[in-house]
Amino acid sequence: MKKTTVVIPNWNGIDYIRVCLDSLRAQDTDDFEVLVIDNASADGSDLVVEEEYPEVRLARMPENLGFSGGVNEGIRRTETPYVLLLNNDIECDPGFVRNMTRAIEEDTRIFSVSARMINYRERKILDDCGDFYTVLGWGAQRGVGQKVTDPRYLRPAKVFSACAGAAIYRTAVFSEIGLFDTDHFAYLEDIDVGYRARIYGYENRYEPTAIVYHWGSGSSGAVKYSDFKVRISARNNIWLCWKNMPAFYRGLNAFPLWLGRTLKRRFFKNLGFEKAYDEGIREGYEKRKGTKKVPYSWKHFGNYLKIECALIGNTFVYLSEYLRRH
Repeated sequence: MKKTTVVIPNWNGIDYIRVCLDSLRAQDTDDFEVLVIDNASADGSDLVVEEEYPEVRLARMPENLGFSGGVNEGIRRTETPYVLLLNNDIECDPGFVRNMTRAIEEDTRIFSVSARMINYRERKILDDCGDFYTVLGWGAQRGVGQKVTDPRYLRPAKVFSACAGAAIYRTAVFSEIGLFDTDHFAYLEDIDVGYRARIYGYENRYEPTAIVYHWGSGSSGAVKYSDFKVRISARNNIWLCWKNMPAFYRGLNAFPLWLGRTLKRRFFKNLGFEKAYDEGIREGYEKRKGTKKVPYSWKHFGNYLKIECALIGNTFVYLSEYLRRH
């Protein structure tokens, strides 16, 4: 049996899927298989996979399940010890799969490993080196906009969560902590599952030798902000906090979370997305009690303390990286 299954959720990825699959054909290991989950594409990209890549398994969904639903279908079909999630708008370095698999095998407490994602169009600029979450309730891409030569991102590191656009996961852990939350549909679902894994005592890592080149928003549209993205992200952020923070924890962080949302609203107001942001926040609060909350256990209390320290520390990391970019 192969060690790793590469799962690619695809929706109308005709402009990207060949580059992605060709780069997987060029890997320096064959100890993996590829599974494409097609979310009811209408552009013929599923036919490209079927006709031009016979070695790839293709599973067609009857409707667009979103990122979360698509990757969950892939994980359910995975029989290998590791599952590597990959966006369809990515080109992989030849050693990518090998280095990702090696990194997650280093310790059984590692839930996920995030790749070194480089901007496809500007290859001297980083796109993501693992994700982090702050005490302000802001999720962010570690290293985004920084130079690829920056020594801080040339070393392996522990991260708050992996970016699921190019990340490997220990398949068995999903049976313990649950799959990606399909209520999210897209955005922040990777931070949510990484947060959940940390509650259960697992780690998330970053591996700099596992390199990919990322277009960004290949399926949802290559614009930084849109009404859809702003609304869904704002909603999902409310759910992320509600699900993963016990009541006392939310009380402890009430002021910084309020401050973070106030600053975000001002930011989006200046960009003309105030209405979309408000709609997302409103929907998040109205539907929060119907989400899949992580059950609280005292045996995880120490993990909550570690997470709180990480949230505070990540806030300063975020500010430092923001100042470097501006």
